[in-house]
Amino acid sequence: MTSISLLLAACAAPGGSPPPPGSTAEQLQALLGRPSASYRDGADTLLEYATGPSGQATYMARLGADGRLLSYEQVLSSEKFAAVKIGRDNQHSILLTFGQPFARQRYPLNHLEAWLYRYKEQGVWNSIMYVQFRPDGSVDSLQNGPDPEREPHRAR
Repeated sequence: MTSISLLLAACAAPGGSPPPPGSTAEQLQALLGRPSASYRDGADTLLEYATGPSGQATYMARLGADGRLLSYEQVLSSEKFAAVKIGRDNQHSILLTFGQPFARQRYPLNHLEAWLYRYKEQGVWNSIMYVQFRPDGSVDSLQNGPDPEREPHRAR
């Protein structure tokens, strides 16, 4: 397999190639399997296809009011995290953008909660993004760091 083929295979959607625009929910399920979650966003429906707690990709399929596919994208990316607005985004908007986190942490001393997302920072580094929320649910900060589960163990 050439390096270009490997790169394309790595970028492919779960279950193979991305679904064609205009696909129905039934066609998506036949192609991709059952979504890990679904959400309402106004008249649209979002179908989440997470790659599991250790996965670094979550795909979101947006179906319009007519039930047909409008968009399909891998959402755990540096570019998507960079678009989060501190103080304006909240738990609901983060859920609609990135889907369920693989873990949640509470910080009682400063009254924050963090949602953790595994991803490939800049498409290269095994990282975790910590999206921290204030008690009112608004985004307080984003912090990323290496994913300790994927860090090479160093000899002591």
